Amino acid sequence: MKFVSCVFQLNPFWVEKEYVFKVTTTVINDNYLWLYVFVGATLAIMGVFFLGTASCCLVLCLLGALLGLSGVLSFSRVRTTVNPHKPKNASSLVTSGIYQYSRNPMYLGLVLFLTAAWFYLGALSPAVMIIIFVSYMNHFQIEPEEEALKLKFGEAFSDYCQQVRRWC
Repeated sequence: MKFVSCVFQLNPFWVEKEYVFKVTTTVINDNYLWLYVFVGATLAIMGVFFLGTASCCLVLCLLGALLGLSGVLSFSRVRTTVNPHKPKNASSLVTSGIYQYSRNPMYLGLVLFLTAAWFYLGALSPAVMIIIFVSYMNHFQIEPEEEALKLKFGEAFSDYCQQVRRWC
């Protein structure tokens, strides 16, 4: 038998005081530890936060910002447009830097911001927003961009699409 201890923080955004309580649980063996983690994640989604939730949110936001900025820097190095509404104005195909790992690092950065909001708010609505955002971006933004880039750069862009995934 093993005793597992975890500290939770209940801190809704509308309450100024922080409520902290400690829960100690008996776990029969290591095979059931996943259940404890699942219950903890479920509590986080329902609005009961682990003390490390703010740190996780901060890390997700920083990663999102780094992804977005590295995408912008890769575009500026080759002096091509960052404007997603005018992909026909692209002067060159960017396949280096962060773009060797993801075709859409700026959009992926935004998904990380939405994920941080989901963890921070502990509500279901940000999770639904992630699904809506990814669906919308795939259909109304990324597919038209890829069509325009395929017309502009031809086989080079098709090869790039074969080598690098759309999101990550």
